[in-house]
Amino acid sequence: MENQSNIDSDTAIIKITNRIPCVQIGETKESVVQKLSDNADKFDTMDYIYVIDKKKVLHGVISIKTLFYAKHTAKVEKLMDKKLVVAHPQTKQRKVVYLALTNGIKAIPIVDDERHLLGIVPYDTILTIFNQEYRKEIFSSGGISPKVGDEYTTIKSTARVMIKSRLPWLVLGVLGGTLAASVITGFEEVLSKVLALAAFIPVLVYMSDAVGTQSEALIIRSIALEPKLAIKSYLVREFKIASALALICGALISIVAYIGWGTYFLGIVVGLSMFLSIIVAVLISTLLPLAFKKINSDPAIATGPFATMISDIATLAIYFTVAITFLGYFELI
Repeated sequence: MENQSNIDSDTAIIKITNRIPCVQIGETKESVVQKLSDNADKFDTMDYIYVIDKKKVLHGVISIKTLFYAKHTAKVEKLMDKKLVVAHPQTKQRKVVYLALTNGIKAIPIVDDERHLLGIVPYDTILTIFNQEYRKEIFSSGGISPKVGDEYTTIKSTARVMIKSRLPWLVLGVLGGTLAASVITGFEEVLSKVLALAAFIPVLVYMSDAVGTQSEALIIRSIALEPKLAIKSYLVREFKIASALALICGALISIVAYIGWGTYFLGIVVGLSMFLSIIVAVLISTLLPLAFKKINSDPAIATGPFATMISDIATLAIYFTVAITFLGYFELI
């Protein structure tokens, strides 16, 4: 096994066990059953039997169910499943979980470049990793600092630990809210002329945040599961999706504004602002995680309060810029 000091603590090799049932090509069901019976107490798990050759190269796996129904004289190479789902020592733990869940299997074999079997990540470990990764993303998206460690994840954490884990993002939120308030203050003259503009601020901010949150979740999951993600094609697809969502939502809010307030000005401004703000929110929420990944930082840091703060300010700036532009146009006609 690799030197532990040179191994990334987030990779599959850390979580493997090699106390597993292995049999060699040419053995029969009868010999395999005898081997399982004689060595059952030496195995950490017996969900699958792994078929290897003399060089420990993995050729297939046999489930206990398949073994049970086979004839006593059946050779293991006739029983094994050759369509293997495997991971490598440097595969990220979350990718291992993804492979197990999407393929409906209880353990993932870990092999090297020559397909030598190093061990497996068993079912209970996969569930543990899944719980840790899910919990981590939940806390990050909720604005609880991951730098504090696992202390904050328990109900027994002290008040000091909880304050330390939550305060940084809240302070950032206060600063972001102050900037947003400054943006609104800078457009008091516009609001005084068309007071109805203020009524649509909450819905514009909410919609950009909602669509941005969706994009954040999708890009972070994609980065986690596909280390070699085709960034260019992903961005092109996301821009198309954002444009469609923005067009539909913008048209809807434009109609509502016109019917409810009876002015073309309000309908155009609100509709166009929502169209632009949704596209910008998607770009922010997609590009931030990619930027964090580029500098080898956890992309989850870009989620939640940070991206929301930037998106809110951008939405307000777009809204009032569009309002000023069309206010001047309507005053000229």
